[in-house]
Amino acid sequence: MVMTTSKKVVVFDYGFGNVRSAERALAHVGADVEITRDYETAMAADGLLVPGVGAFSACMQGLKEARGDWIIGRRLSGGRPVMGICVGMQILFERGIEHGVETEGLDEWPGTVGPLKADVVPHMGWNTVDAPADSQLFAGLDAGSRYYFVHSYAAHDWSLEVTNPAIRAPRVTFSTHGERFVSAVENGALWATQFHPEKSGDAGAQLLTNWIGTL
Repeated sequence: MVMTTSKKVVVFDYGFGNVRSAERALAHVGADVEITRDYETAMAADGLLVPGVGAFSACMQGLKEARGDWIIGRRLSGGRPVMGICVGMQILFERGIEHGVETEGLDEWPGTVGPLKADVVPHMGWNTVDAPADSQLFAGLDAGSRYYFVHSYAAHDWSLEVTNPAIRAPRVTFSTHGERFVSAVENGALWATQFHPEKSGDAGAQLLTNWIGTL
């Protein structure tokens, strides 16, 4: 699965993500990939991928120290594509609560990331998604396709309302593990997944190809 036109993608390196896995997956589908935290390079790229593993609060602190919050905000204000993965998706919400500690997120979307209520936590392994019929992110993928998750926290609800008919409403995808949670979002230039496409085999490769095709 190789792209015919190479797009420049920066994997943002702020100390909290599987940057090498993301780099390999993106290169596999034909992207010109660079791992960096350099401001100019991140701003100039066709796409910015923000991974994330670990605690919400630690990821936010690392992101701010690397000026990643500012870079993401500047890119989105200019309609420049950004994609978050795992905790890189969670920090896009208004806040996160872990062990009773509340941390402010990037507030790109309203809502709170909190503990996943399930008999088995973390949610680790393969699961399906319930994607909208008009999803670009999941285009060409069967409803039974499975993706790799590793997380104990999630955004349980989607509350962003779009009342302007000239603005396309976000496409929101859900999955279930004990309870229903947000597993992917397509919102203009900002896309994100709770699962790891870079660890999701052929389905993940197709998903990354779909994202790169929009850059």
